[in-house]
Amino acid sequence: MTATQQILIVEDEPLIAMMLEDFLEVLDKGVAGSVDTVADALKRIEEGGVDGAILDVNLRGGEKSTAVAEALAARGVPFVFATGGGDDGVAPEFRDRPRLQKPFTMDGVAKALEGL
Repeated sequence: MTATQQILIVEDEPLIAMMLEDFLEVLDKGVAGSVDTVADALKRIEEGGVDGAILDVNLRGGEKSTAVAEALAARGVPFVFATGGGDDGVAPEFRDRPRLQKPFTMDGVAKALEGL
């Protein structure tokens, strides 16, 4: 039996983060952590055990999740960007990464994670 894929959620809206956690549970994925800042995300990635991630592009206080994407890419960990817009805020080097459009649906999350 294969281990459950552990997905890190980087989302600054608590209700959205909880909804994503529920979706992951239904999709038989584990939650490697749910964090709302770049610093917390980088710390969690450093601890290991992250198989994939859902990154909100724009976090609280104008913070962007680009540094998190760079840390994941450096470790070969796949991720999707969660965004309400188009390429706004997604660093040019990551524009080829899969996107999860807001508002999230179970189907949308399932499809985005299939690509990881």
